[in-house]
Amino acid sequence: MANIKSAKTRIKRNKKREVVNLNRLNAVRTAEKKTRKAVAAGDKEGAKAAFKAAESSLARAAGKGTMHKKTASRHVSRLAAAVKSLFVK
Repeated sequence: MANIKSAKTRIKRNKKREVVNLNRLNAVRTAEKKTRKAVAAGDKEGAKAAFKAAESSLARAAGKGTMHKKTASRHVSRLAAAVKSLFVK
C-alpha cells in the first residue's frame, strides 16, 4: 500500500480514469457492433448512420488517449470498407 500522499492521490485518480476509459471503450465496441449488424442485415441507411456514430466514438477515444490513434484508424478503415461493400455490388 502506498504511504506517500501523492501516491495515494494517484491511486484514486487512476481508478477514476479506469472507469472513464472502460466506459468509452464499451461505447466504441457497441457502436462497431451496431455498424456490423446493419451491414450484415443489408440496411444501407442504418449502416451509414451507425458508421458515422462509430467513427465519431473511435476518433474521440483516440483523441483522449483511451485507444491508440492507429488502432482507431484501422477500425474506422475496416468499418468503412464493410459499409462501402453494401453500396458497391
